[in-house]
Amino acid sequence: MADEERNWERETLEKLSFAALKEQKTARRWGIFFKLLTLAYVTFLLFVFLQWRGDGDVISGGPHTALIQLDGVIDAKGEASAEKITSALQSAFKDKNTQGVILRINSPGGSPVQSGIIHDEVRRLRGVYPNTLLYVVVEDVCASGGYFVAASADKIYVNKASLVGSIGVLMDGFGFTGGMEKLGVERRLLTAGENKGFMDPFSPVDPQQKEYALGMLNDIHQQFIAVVKQGRGKRLIDNPEVFSGLVWTGQKAVELGLADGFGSVESVARDVIKAESVVDYTEKSNPVERIAKRFGAAAAKSFAEFTLRESIRLR
Repeated sequence: MADEERNWERETLEKLSFAALKEQKTARRWGIFFKLLTLAYVTFLLFVFLQWRGDGDVISGGPHTALIQLDGVIDAKGEASAEKITSALQSAFKDKNTQGVILRINSPGGSPVQSGIIHDEVRRLRGVYPNTLLYVVVEDVCASGGYFVAASADKIYVNKASLVGSIGVLMDGFGFTGGMEKLGVERRLLTAGENKGFMDPFSPVDPQQKEYALGMLNDIHQQFIAVVKQGRGKRLIDNPEVFSGLVWTGQKAVELGLADGFGSVESVARDVIKAESVVDYTEKSNPVERIAKRFGAAAAKSFAEFTLRESIRLR
């Protein structure tokens, strides 16, 4: 009987010991989990804070070449928007340590309005700061709206294999009238104003509306041509094909007077501006903005605008 009681006590103690040990392990695991979670949260906050600081004024620290990067399609909501590019340009020109400004362009074009805003701001800043020259350095492509911006520079440098030009305007879209007839779908469009349904993709093309659209495109094209002639002046070779919408290699662009020579950011900073130290003034979206752009109705809206409506672009 005594042995049974001792065995019972031993078993009870063992169970209690194992239960306590199990509880300690569980508590330790949860402790490690919450510590890692806290560390991840603090790291995220630190990253956001550093990105937020990076969007502010640039601390140059001495004589330098200011760099602004224009990458991708030029539009109001992208990284190459007029708001971001002009803000970076203003910061670069205002800095007393800026010896010269390089606008590095790698863009196929985009909105004529956004391109025009950037172009006009460059010319304004050149007037306010006449001793600070602005140079455009072309990487892969500087076409259409990209070249609209480039024409505002003091000089344009390219790579021999760069694609330059495409001085023209397009309006593109789709027509669904044939497909709708095959599917037995009837378009019911009611408007107040005879041209309110201008270039509606679900209706046959109206000859008068088409003529009006072509006239509008021609007006914008003439504005583009005037900007290029103003910016390039006597350096531009008298060749009607320059304004035909063709794209030229960097080497041919130099021959036609669309560019001034060959160079990169490093070579222009070193050999032309004489300030090898390069400070990047480009404004970048913070992480919260990047995440927000991935979600929401923006994608659906962009898809609808692309597929169902004509858009005018310098491309």
